[in-house]
Amino acid sequence: MNDWNLTEQLAPKAVPYWRMYELVTNIISALVLGVLFFLDWRFDWYTWIGWVLIGIAVLFLLSVIWSIISPPLLYKSWRYDLDAEFLYLQFGIWERTEQVIPMSKIQAVAMKQGPIMRKYGLASLSVDTMGSNHAIPALPKNIAEQLRERIAQFAKIKEVEQ
Repeated sequence: MNDWNLTEQLAPKAVPYWRMYELVTNIISALVLGVLFFLDWRFDWYTWIGWVLIGIAVLFLLSVIWSIISPPLLYKSWRYDLDAEFLYLQFGIWERTEQVIPMSKIQAVAMKQGPIMRKYGLASLSVDTMGSNHAIPALPKNIAEQLRERIAQFAKIKEVEQ
């Protein structure tokens, strides 16, 4: 694994999932921004507040454009792999991050799935070590379950009954 030729990739449905997630976030942000503009107009706040809102609206429009462009770039940048000793993660659009997580340091592994992820049949895998938390986003649910079990087996994590 020293050459960082990682083979495993996220689910292709990650792109529409991220776009849907960004759409929901953008709609909520637009509603909040709209309410602030209405309140500024209705209560005739200080002039500088209107200019600040215009600046925020410009930044919001730039973030909307980025939310359309970024999902395919994120998908192409994400790779992972594992063996009995290490979990390898590689990701990043602007700044490439390469992480090697020793199985002996992994304390917990969890699968997370929100409502939008469930719609696309995806899940996120969270790996906790003593000093940090790592995640593999947007895996097919069955792959995430298999990966969780393999990591737990390699890291010798015992299931805790609650």
